[in-house]
Amino acid sequence: MNFDYLFPVDDVVAAHSMLLSDQSLGHYISIHTKQHGIPELTNVKIAIIGIEEGRSAIDNKGTGQGIDFIRKQLYELYPGNWMISIADLGNIPQGNDIEDTYYAAKDLLSGLLKQNIIPIIIGGGQDLTYANYRAYDTLEQMVNIVSIDSKFDFGSIQDGITSQSYLSSIVMEKPNNLFNFSNIGYQTFFNPQEEIDLVNDLFFDAYRLGEVSKKIELVEPILRDADIVSIDIGSVRNSEAPANNNATPNGFYGDDLCAIARYAGISDKVSSLGFYEFNHSLDNKNQTAQLIAQAIWYFLEGVNNRTHDYPFGTKDHYQKFMVPVEDEVLNFYKSNKSGRWWMEINLNVNNKYERHSLIPCTYQDYLSANEQEIPDRWYKTLKKVM
Repeated sequence: MNFDYLFPVDDVVAAHSMLLSDQSLGHYISIHTKQHGIPELTNVKIAIIGIEEGRSAIDNKGTGQGIDFIRKQLYELYPGNWMISIADLGNIPQGNDIEDTYYAAKDLLSGLLKQNIIPIIIGGGQDLTYANYRAYDTLEQMVNIVSIDSKFDFGSIQDGITSQSYLSSIVMEKPNNLFNFSNIGYQTFFNPQEEIDLVNDLFFDAYRLGEVSKKIELVEPILRDADIVSIDIGSVRNSEAPANNNATPNGFYGDDLCAIARYAGISDKVSSLGFYEFNHSLDNKNQTAQLIAQAIWYFLEGVNNRTHDYPFGTKDHYQKFMVPVEDEVLNFYKSNKSGRWWMEINLNVNNKYERHSLIPCTYQDYLSANEQEIPDRWYKTLKKVM
């Protein structure tokens, strides 16, 4: 793993952490400083990385700067009774070209993933999701991306990789390791109908803001199936998170974002998380920096409370329920450890999609199957694997 890309945390921020209570995160986290260098990563579970790249953040000039304001707010918080080890590796600065930044991010993130360290990325434009996705190339596995965003960000492949078109590059470029994409919180009037139709045609998943904000627990099985979680801070309403030039009156509330971050944390599968489009120049009394810091806290809390009942467990640790639906028999599994539910698609042995044969679901999906309604996510997944 090449650490030459990384600049240490600013001396002022590092000094600030030392003035905090001995019980604060500023003392709990191992910090990359000029004086002490890169922290020892043995046994580290989570690594925080800032990426100062905002050149492709559309209509949000200034994003990628001011990351240390989030750090200061995070360091001031107190950890729970956690058993996880956390390191702050500092920042990746802008490269001479944006492709240089993507390369550095991809290389560093890939190295962390190979060591089973979960990166928390603080950006920068959401186009950095592309570099995060490419970091999985060396793992040779299909991945699922969940985006928390009011827009799908397909744009056009001719636009290149930007914060509003990066998804087209992910879908179209080879090697194509994307198994599923899910959007949480899209607002219909911000998305062309052709993009909404494309999401359906590709058997991707999309959940409108009104659908999930009324019952935020609906996002748990979606995030349980994610490898990469990408959060555009513009998905939060402007009154709650003003530090984004594209923020709008409607969006998630701050506590919704924290709940989403915690659900991502308790997922045994989520292996990287990114917060993007933070623009400090527009922040009001560090309100957005505080919110992102608190969302990170909830993610850390979630990781500490992972139950490891999937994919690490075996089917012996589940209760199995078989439900005849039309010409199919749907197998449902309920974890004895967490009470969470999965449904199964039967695949041939050594099928390359075997990792995706168990689909997170809810108890309501099981009840719907008993009413002869095939859950939508089961049907969409079947279309992708057959």
